[in-house]
Amino acid sequence: MNLWDLLQGGYLIPSLIVLFALLFYFGANSLFVKVIALLRSAIRGFTIPLEILALPFRLLVSLIGLGILVHYFPLSSATAELLNHALLVLAIIGTVWFIMRSLMVLEQFILQYYAVKAGENEAARKIATHVNLARKILNALCVLLAIAGVLMTFDTVRQVGLSILASAGIVSVMFGFAAQKSLTTLISGIQIAITQPISIGDEVVVENEKGKIEEITLTYVVVQLWDQRRMILPITWFIERPFQNWSRTSQELLGTVFLSIDYALPPDILRKELERIVTSTPLWDKRVAKMQVTNATDKSVEVRALVSAGNSAELWDLRCLVREELIAFLRLNYPGFLPKVTMESETASSVGAL
Repeated sequence: MNLWDLLQGGYLIPSLIVLFALLFYFGANSLFVKVIALLRSAIRGFTIPLEILALPFRLLVSLIGLGILVHYFPLSSATAELLNHALLVLAIIGTVWFIMRSLMVLEQFILQYYAVKAGENEAARKIATHVNLARKILNALCVLLAIAGVLMTFDTVRQVGLSILASAGIVSVMFGFAAQKSLTTLISGIQIAITQPISIGDEVVVENEKGKIEEITLTYVVVQLWDQRRMILPITWFIERPFQNWSRTSQELLGTVFLSIDYALPPDILRKELERIVTSTPLWDKRVAKMQVTNATDKSVEVRALVSAGNSAELWDLRCLVREELIAFLRLNYPGFLPKVTMESETASSVGAL
């Protein structure tokens, strides 16, 4: 009886609200498990993290259920208005939360559908970049709409907002100047997503540093350098400055190896050795293997070995291999044809003259 008296003393309605909220929450949990089971059976072969939708889904179901039942509770007009307003704000936040989580699930589905693998499918990497940037743009818009929606539920803020819009004038001009840099960055991010000068996984050279595009956001780009450092660049950098993209259309690259040899060594000997080296290694993609004389000085002849590989990592290893093997070949078979400097003393010259 004491508990009943306590409930009758003003705690009955809050207790019922909490009870129904818990019932809706656990009911939503059971419904979510069944829906997830159906989805997984429909998309077999994909490991999509559908569980991240659980919390926002339960919140939305609970809010919808409470929003329906609140009209049947014997509440005062002020209390009912306050409760409805709180449920509306929570519903806006929950809806945006659910949409953002759904976009993450959709992104993972698209990425797995196209089986993104760096170096195998350039079209898939471009799609991955489009999807990643599109999700971030939509997330930013959802957050802005959620903030605007929550603020518009308050009469005072709505009136202030309308008065500010009505008397924009100097305030709007000042805001435009203040936000100019941010708007430029945002527009650059959208331009990168549409024009695709870079994609996730591209091999690029920026600021004389070679690396791979690891992440593209609306404001900055992360480049993983060859020694695993990360270079963070503003996204406007890729719009306003030139840079090298080694894998925009293809991963295949050409590389050179320079050697200096004696005039007496025929280049055909090195050409045959180059062919033997590249054919004996899987690093060569069988496209290009040439040996050419590119320069001649008063002391030696410069030859260039031009080779090709499937990607930049394999090309680097192939160039090092060709350089090592050619030097070893010359040292072992033609040591006298390596570049050298002959020095004569004045005494030896005078003796020779006599």
